Amino acid sequence: MTSPPVPRRVALISVHTSPLAQPGTGDAGGMNVYVWQTATRLAQRGIEVEIFTRATSSSDAPIVSAAPGVTVRNVVAGPFEGLDKRDLPAQLCAFTAGVLRAEAMHKPGYYDLIHSHYWLSGQVGWLARDRWGVPLVHTAHTLAAVKNASLAKGDTAEPMLRVIGEQQVVDEADRMVVNTDTEATELVSMYNADRARIDVVNPGADLDTYAPGSRSAARAELGLDPDETVLTFVGRIQPLKAPDVLLAAAAPIIRRARMTGRRVRVLVVGGPSGTGLDQPTALIDLADELGIGDAVSFLPPQPAGRLAQVYRASDLVTVPSYSESFGLVAIEAQACGTPVVAADVGGLSVAVADGKSGLLVDGHDVEDWTAAIDGLLATPDRLVDMRRHARPHAEQFSWEHTSTELLASYSAAMQSFAARNPGSIGAASARRSARRWRRVRSKMPVGQ
Repeated sequence: MTSPPVPRRVALISVHTSPLAQPGTGDAGGMNVYVWQTATRLAQRGIEVEIFTRATSSSDAPIVSAAPGVTVRNVVAGPFEGLDKRDLPAQLCAFTAGVLRAEAMHKPGYYDLIHSHYWLSGQVGWLARDRWGVPLVHTAHTLAAVKNASLAKGDTAEPMLRVIGEQQVVDEADRMVVNTDTEATELVSMYNADRARIDVVNPGADLDTYAPGSRSAARAELGLDPDETVLTFVGRIQPLKAPDVLLAAAAPIIRRARMTGRRVRVLVVGGPSGTGLDQPTALIDLADELGIGDAVSFLPPQPAGRLAQVYRASDLVTVPSYSESFGLVAIEAQACGTPVVAADVGGLSVAVADGKSGLLVDGHDVEDWTAAIDGLLATPDRLVDMRRHARPHAEQFSWEHTSTELLASYSAAMQSFAARNPGSIGAASARRSARRWRRVRSKMPVGQ
């Protein structure tokens, strides 16, 4: 039997956000975590990974050795500051030129495969694929048609420019990687994608960083009262993520708790992003309007180690998003042993074991969210049982497993591309890399 090909070197394209950026504000979020975690784990298996992203500061070095086997290339495209992803289509030509010039410094066949993240990167990857003669694997992370079908009140619809751009990438990519079966179905129904070219690969969590620990120690580190109930939101502050739903749902719980001498605190961790930048103080104003301003605490985005402490300090973590392709926050929180209350949208139905490691809420009606949260807080035994099941559920989602499944998708893309283009550089790469398969397999963790 012929061994499946394995790439020697992969070009990851992430135009609008660097994997080195702090998730939780601006355009940095779960995609940053995904790109970084998969890149480092692929590198641990002997695959060289180069990540192309847009430079956002004059101090960004053109080339950064970010980890063993992982290089980040900061491509200059447009002004360093003052642009968000809505402005970036006009800079794709400049960015693509930077990507092609980097490859042109090497002999043909330097990269074996391109993996693009988000539609902007897919546009760049599509052109590079044709220029380099290697396959393109694409991960959308979010889809405009899905977001527009479930807009938060007051949010802005994704423009037709993006919808068209996504459709072009779907049509051109050699393979698509999605987070869940739901996302695969959405690609087929909304973008007429070929199901045979779609691979479902669940994201994961860093199960070493995100692990159960002392709640009292976590609260002491964060300056939280050891005796109060803590309800937490982690993520970018924008209508799509719906932190306002948590505040509104928590308000009657906080008011009732005050009458009995108990204390309930809402902890919001993140920074304004997207359309949330238009009203950066909106959540603070809402808390004051609801009469719970003194019971709401705000923290800026936190590095991974301290974020784990946030999860450990929490009684419940909430993910009330209107759209979520997976929901890494939910997995990270459960990995720390904290139950999650999440909206029953997108990949959250996979990320949360409903009734076992948390609860899924149908819709965003504030009364339903109040009832779900209050119901759990009123049944301590059930909450303890969910804490017990949270970590085992999260352990099903590791970045090691994700990278194994990504490698399988890469191999399939290389095989099909070589079959369609037998004289291409990609075909030659597939033949060479097939001979390396046994060595790569020997570096995989046992059971992967």
